[in-house]
Amino acid sequence: MYCYECCLQMTSHPAAKAPLLSFKGLKAALMARTLSAFSSQVQAVAVGWQIYALTHEASALGFVGLAQFLPMVTFIFPAGHAADQYNRRRIVIICQITEAMAALFMALASFQNVVTPVMIYGLVALFGMCRAFEMPAQQTFIPAIVPVSAFPRATALSSSLFQVACIAGPSIGGLLYGLGPTPCYALCAIGFGIAALSTLLMKLSFPSRPRQPVSLAAVFGGIIFLRQNPTMLGALSLDLFAVLLGGATAMLPLYATDILHAGPWGLGLLRAAPAIGALLVAAVLARRPMGHNSGLWMFFSVAVFGVATILFGFSKSIPLSVLALAILGGADVISVMVRSSLVQLGTPDEMRGRVSAVNMLFIGSSNQLGEFESGMLASAVGAVPAVVIGGIGTLAITAIWMALFPGLRKLDRLDDITPQELRKTT
Repeated sequence: MYCYECCLQMTSHPAAKAPLLSFKGLKAALMARTLSAFSSQVQAVAVGWQIYALTHEASALGFVGLAQFLPMVTFIFPAGHAADQYNRRRIVIICQITEAMAALFMALASFQNVVTPVMIYGLVALFGMCRAFEMPAQQTFIPAIVPVSAFPRATALSSSLFQVACIAGPSIGGLLYGLGPTPCYALCAIGFGIAALSTLLMKLSFPSRPRQPVSLAAVFGGIIFLRQNPTMLGALSLDLFAVLLGGATAMLPLYATDILHAGPWGLGLLRAAPAIGALLVAAVLARRPMGHNSGLWMFFSVAVFGVATILFGFSKSIPLSVLALAILGGADVISVMVRSSLVQLGTPDEMRGRVSAVNMLFIGSSNQLGEFESGMLASAVGAVPAVVIGGIGTLAITAIWMALFPGLRKLDRLDDITPQELRKTT
């Protein structure tokens, strides 16, 4: 669900009057992030379609998620510490160049017809490791480029471009895969390469940060902070377990092939549908931000996510499946708005990097590990029962979390969130 994380609520203070693109470095930052997201989406289509074409096993789709999750969970805490200690731009550039080289290797291997499932698992594992280091560092760029008063508008623009990438990437990836996997991987290599160049050209200015010794307390500081803030922990864990159980997107190649009987274009459309729903809801929330009862809105959105998952599971029609996935994506962005606001506004500045790393771990867990769970369950009971059971599980988790985290349930306005206010709910 990491594809909606930048959808932040608008703050109550007025933004700066200067045009956003007049801030030096913002164009390059937006281009780098958008191209990286676009390339990731194209690669996801190529990987999903190619691994299923090679194996014809639902479990293989699950192993793709596991292969990406394991490196993330292994490196995310050191990555968060590294983002606070070393040159953040250099970290991102190294990751993007590595991603470009890996995609180029897969393009050449696909062209020569020597790709094996192990090679695909290796690609996504390397990608998972790179994303673990890239994302916590990359999230610090926009605050370093624009003033605080312009930050809400900058994040809204970044979010809109991100959703465009999430829509265009699967669609173009599905069309290109009709020509084979080689064009998809080649496009990814170009996209990641240009992203690295854009990152290099950014004008960034970070305040000096004192070096801290590497220790367990420093590396795992984000976990300690969350344990002391049950409202934030409840929001992050609700999203984790809801999507872990309702990870229907892992089954999209199987649904497109065996249930909906669509080709690569159908898979691209299905992958784009959640982003379309998210973009529409984000556009509405940008004009009419959530007011009171934000916690209840979060629980409601997760419940809608579960219902949409069940609807998709039973669907045998492409239009109905696309509609269900669009509703799923729209509901998800509401949950992400609340979670993002808690992380951004409820965390002291000195802890923000490490808490962001934990947040990225939760996002990766809910997506990659959810894909593994869905693939394993589908191989045991079938794709349709697996998706439906996942949706029912999401509804159950919603009810349980409402009882376990009353502070999250009572959360009111997002623009009132401060570290001090969150401590009062402990």
